[in-house]
Amino acid sequence: MVAFRENLDRVREDSRMAGTVIDGYLDALDEPKRRTLRQLRAAILDLVPQAEECLSYGMPAFKVDGEVVAGFAAFTNHLSYLPHSGSVLSELADEVADYPTSKGALRFAVDEPLPSALVERLVTARLAAISGDRYPERRRRRPRLT
Repeated sequence: MVAFRENLDRVREDSRMAGTVIDGYLDALDEPKRRTLRQLRAAILDLVPQAEECLSYGMPAFKVDGEVVAGFAAFTNHLSYLPHSGSVLSELADEVADYPTSKGALRFAVDEPLPSALVERLVTARLAAISGDRYPERRRRRPRLT
């Protein structure tokens, strides 16, 4: 794992290699964590095929139009889905009630992938927040002072 972190530091500068870095992140994991997160990665890319894979805070993430819409991470005893928003999980509280959550992470078992329908709801909610559909006041521009 130390060797992976050293390699990660070297390639972090080149965003074109982010997919390769994420492959390395996943390859460094033990089963079943690797398999479970590969399924999550595939589900996210199925939903937003235009997403750019990147690293955010050293963890695999996905950007759409320059905004991070989703991410994931592996820990010793659990995996986390990271919506990169403080409001997505609270907005979907009923749907994520079976999972331990914090403001910015949904934790799940290393051997139980998140249901595709839940991943779709999480990504859709984040995309809606970014586009301003939930917060139309974000789209209003302040008048220019001359």
